[in-house]
Amino acid sequence: MSRKLFGTDGVRGQANSFPMTAEVALRLGAAAGRYFRREGSAAHRVVIGKDTRLSGYMLENALTAGLTSTGMNVLLLGPVPTPGVGFLTRSMRADLGVMISASHNPHQDNGIKFFGPDGFKLSDAAEAEIEAILAGEIQLAQAGNIGRAKRIEDGRGRYQEFVKTSFPAGLRLDGLKVVVDCANGAAYRAAPEVLWELGAEVIPVGVSPNGTNINDRCGSTHTETAAEAVVAHGAHVGIALDGDADRVMILDENGHVADGDQIMALLAARWAEDGRLKGGTLVATVMSNLGLERFLDARGLRLERTAVGDRYVVEAMRAGGFNLGGEQSGHIVMTDYATTGDGLIAGLQFLAEMVRTGQKASALVRQFETVPQMLKNVRFAEGARPLEEASVKQVIESNAARIKGKGRILIRKSGTEPLIRVMAECEDPGLLEAVVDEIVGAVQAAV
Repeated sequence: MSRKLFGTDGVRGQANSFPMTAEVALRLGAAAGRYFRREGSAAHRVVIGKDTRLSGYMLENALTAGLTSTGMNVLLLGPVPTPGVGFLTRSMRADLGVMISASHNPHQDNGIKFFGPDGFKLSDAAEAEIEAILAGEIQLAQAGNIGRAKRIEDGRGRYQEFVKTSFPAGLRLDGLKVVVDCANGAAYRAAPEVLWELGAEVIPVGVSPNGTNINDRCGSTHTETAAEAVVAHGAHVGIALDGDADRVMILDENGHVADGDQIMALLAARWAEDGRLKGGTLVATVMSNLGLERFLDARGLRLERTAVGDRYVVEAMRAGGFNLGGEQSGHIVMTDYATTGDGLIAGLQFLAEMVRTGQKASALVRQFETVPQMLKNVRFAEGARPLEEASVKQVIESNAARIKGKGRILIRKSGTEPLIRVMAECEDPGLLEAVVDEIVGAVQAAV
């Protein structure tokens, strides 16, 4: 159990393989329960949500056993979006929130994410302390203090009502035909219901989960399905969520896709006009396109970059007092409304702009011209450190000099897989490809 469990977004892996086994989940639940149990308090409450993966049943039961063994009372929400767990943790005065999901990954994978009592994801320091507890002898509750568990029927409904409050008062979606692709995931009921209740004509896609079809040729990572539905039904817009609904892609009436960078650009410019963009700053990761940075610069706004991972975006937002941030992958964080990325709320903000301006989606999804970007992954054996090799460093440095002034290079190790991600942006497509290929070749030679 000494192996590091937490990655960039909780604990994740293939179901029934370390660390996504029932045994590890049980001990992890007990360690988290011991860490969050408030001494001197009679109530120790945990809310657990999950997406629609088959393995969610196993992990939910194991986590419940571990948490109750340390005296925590568990409230089981069933399938609910990740941002819903963040909201309900705080709303229901829980000590801890747990989401069982591997987000956009295939059904074979699963993950465990923790939220503190404030509804925000845990810091690296808190995760390290939980791992330290897990590595030792976990102190269990006395027999008379073992916790209870029960299912909560209105958790999803509470979240849906909250989401609707994020839509501007006085506006409605009447007359808009909206395709919503729920990826057969956690929002398969919540998203269509919210959109319909706000007045939209809803074309639901990916709303028949069976435990193994989550993110399967649908959702924000496979937008072809939503695009086909938009065109086939003559819809005004499409909203494609991922498996746990914390990220979103927007599709215009022609089926063309806008990623998180374009959505953030639209919201940042609009909020700045209204005096709502705190600090005149948008927080995004190192992966966001150079075109976004130039778009903001032209409007006197600032882009603050962070490491990859929406929780690092949130940490920077909280530290700087900013209220808008996110990732190119579609995590849009609006701390005026939510503690983490919320794909449904972000989708509603886009729809609100359509209603407010009377413009088609195609006029709103292209806020800036993207700088050509290329990303290639190199898999390496566990234990290898290719980025520490002198030959690799030399190739990276020489290519950084070649591209200077025309673009940028970003080389990083994946936080969830044994991959080196080689990304570059450059206005010269030929130079871009040459730079990326040369660096990839050097890394491959090193591994």
